[in-house]
Amino acid sequence: MSDPIPVQARPVHASPVPGLNAADLTYMFFRHKWKILFCFLLGVGAAGFIYFRNPPSYVTEAKILVRYILENRPALTKTEDADIKTPDSRGENIINSEIEILTSLDLALQVADAVGPRNVLAAYGGGEDRNRAAAYIRRGLTVNVPRRSNIILVQFRHPDPGVARQVLDTLLKTYLDKHVSIHQGIGVLDDFFAQQADQIRARLAQTEEEIKRLKAEAGIISLADAKAATLAELARLRSDLLTTEAQLAEQRAALNHLLGSVGTNALAAVTNASTVPPEIAEQYRTAVAELEAYRRRESELLLRFGPEHPFIRRVRTQIAEADTRKRSLEQEHPELLTAPVVPVAAPTNTNDLAQAVARVLSLEAKMAVLSNQIARVTEDANRIAAVEPRLVELERRRELDEANLRYYSATLEKARVEESLGPGKITNISIVQSPSPAARDVFEFAKPMALCLGGGLGLGLALAFALERLFGMAIRRPVDIERNLRLPLLVSIPYLKRRGRGWGSARPARNGHEPTPQPGGNGAAAELPVPTGQRGGPLAVASDQDPLRPWFDGLRDRIVTYFEIRNMTHKPKLVAVTSCHEGAGVSTLAAGLAASLSETGDGNVLLVDMNVDGGATQHFQHGKPVVGLLEAIEEGRADDALIQDNLYVVSAAATNDQKLPRVLPRRFANLVPKMKASQFDYIIFDMPPVSQTTITARLAGYMDMVLMVVEAERTGQDLARRAHTLLQESKANVTAVLNKKRDYVPERLRQEL
Repeated sequence: MSDPIPVQARPVHASPVPGLNAADLTYMFFRHKWKILFCFLLGVGAAGFIYFRNPPSYVTEAKILVRYILENRPALTKTEDADIKTPDSRGENIINSEIEILTSLDLALQVADAVGPRNVLAAYGGGEDRNRAAAYIRRGLTVNVPRRSNIILVQFRHPDPGVARQVLDTLLKTYLDKHVSIHQGIGVLDDFFAQQADQIRARLAQTEEEIKRLKAEAGIISLADAKAATLAELARLRSDLLTTEAQLAEQRAALNHLLGSVGTNALAAVTNASTVPPEIAEQYRTAVAELEAYRRRESELLLRFGPEHPFIRRVRTQIAEADTRKRSLEQEHPELLTAPVVPVAAPTNTNDLAQAVARVLSLEAKMAVLSNQIARVTEDANRIAAVEPRLVELERRRELDEANLRYYSATLEKARVEESLGPGKITNISIVQSPSPAARDVFEFAKPMALCLGGGLGLGLALAFALERLFGMAIRRPVDIERNLRLPLLVSIPYLKRRGRGWGSARPARNGHEPTPQPGGNGAAAELPVPTGQRGGPLAVASDQDPLRPWFDGLRDRIVTYFEIRNMTHKPKLVAVTSCHEGAGVSTLAAGLAASLSETGDGNVLLVDMNVDGGATQHFQHGKPVVGLLEAIEEGRADDALIQDNLYVVSAAATNDQKLPRVLPRRFANLVPKMKASQFDYIIFDMPPVSQTTITARLAGYMDMVLMVVEAERTGQDLARRAHTLLQESKANVTAVLNKKRDYVPERLRQEL
């Protein structure tokens, strides 16, 4: 016996988690058609309940045209003209606002008070509760806007046709009044404007006080004028200082020239010409020069500022200080008033030298005064620069507060004027159609009834989808084997129902199918030897009258073709039949396949029952012990296992050794050469279900083919995948057979073989 040839599974182009296609939806619909029909009938019942439970209603309708809204009073804008608001092209601007007004509870309460709660509630059991009446008014009111239109369609439904028209007519009148009262808004913002104006006034007064305090601390009146005057004064003083420095340098050069020409004696004469000490004379000349400079500065500032300006006051203070120093020197040294520093009757050269010395001294005193003035003016400029940012911020705040105060004051005054003159808005809303006579509404409950019908159908479809895709993940169709297991499917055996007391009248066999009747009838079944399995049940053998015989023959042809195209000519060929669980139809399929193979020619077929989990190990058939596998192969007792032409049935249990109730893989390997030398063409093994404790997965590698029987609608997808994985671990050539397949889809819509 040659090694098994691997089976090449047909390529299936499917995703790991296949989606739904038309065939899946069709199968799901027809499989759960009764559930879907039941849910749909529930929806029909709910729709009928709504129709017969509610009393008939009458509807009346009216139409309102919204052309524009003219606003004469701008509330929060600064425009002076009126604003005209028109509905936008999609009707989502003012029309939606009007719809909200129409459907508001306040408007419904006003209508209920106007019509009378008793009249509204007369058809609903009576009563005088205005809130309940308003609720029924809102429930019966329908407001719609036709496409590309600025017309509002208003409908009202009520069991009483007279009340329906009266309520709608009152609703329109009340709506127009409420529309005007809402949009005119008289007195709504008046308190707000007054409050804001008061707050701005208080904030403006506080800002003014802070500005005055900062200006007083800085000694300025106007920030811009003080800044400009300080900069101009500083520039002038620096210019005078530069000019004085140049003149001093010039006079010093002239003095040096005179000193060189006159000599030392003349200089001594000039120096001694005065009896006043030199340092006192220098202080006196400096005081006189400062006094003259300050008086000239005062004259210049008086041309630009008033007498009370801080600059004028500061210069006058400096004049007083210089005059005080001068008078103090004159009181301490009276000779300063009569004795000149340079004598008048001096010689010519001596007079020139004295004048030059006096000029140099006066220029030096002037430079000292200018330096002091520059320092004071710079200090004033720094003080102004320090308060400038805060003053600028306060002035900007004052300007903003003044502008806001003017706006709020003007708006408040305008609102008061408009309130005294009349309404604040002019609306242009017209009644295009007055309330029509009330008519019977046949479409009142069309929407809820349609929802019930659609909901029932949708519930049925959702239930079918949940049962099919979420809670019932079992293999049902051949396409499920291709998608989930990716195995070649040899044949799909349909589910055959029991009919009377024919072939299915006996108890079900352990393989899941009904027992197969034996030929002859009326007890003829006892004439054909039927081997028994180790579990006590009969090992069924197919007959010509078996309803499953066509599918057994089809499976036989597929297997023979499979071996022929792969040039597998060795004998015997080992074929194992197994499943994922009990009752999948393995024994029936193995017996039917063995019987069908035994009729193909002169070849012999051996059917081996590997289900030896029962307690007994010795069985008898027609008074003869059932031959075991070891005895049929090793001891040449195959004729004892013959039950029909070319068909032998044995058990895997040993008849002479009760301590070895099953064939172990090692012992089975020892039997392979003897099987090769036997007279059989095919050996069919009825294997137990694939699990972690059975020998199926361990012996599958010795087989030329393993048929895994999948029971439709019972074998789960995960269970089948795990069983396939166990078989693949032993390198078995696995093919699939779908058993008990149910066809729910009509034949004309079926897409499967």
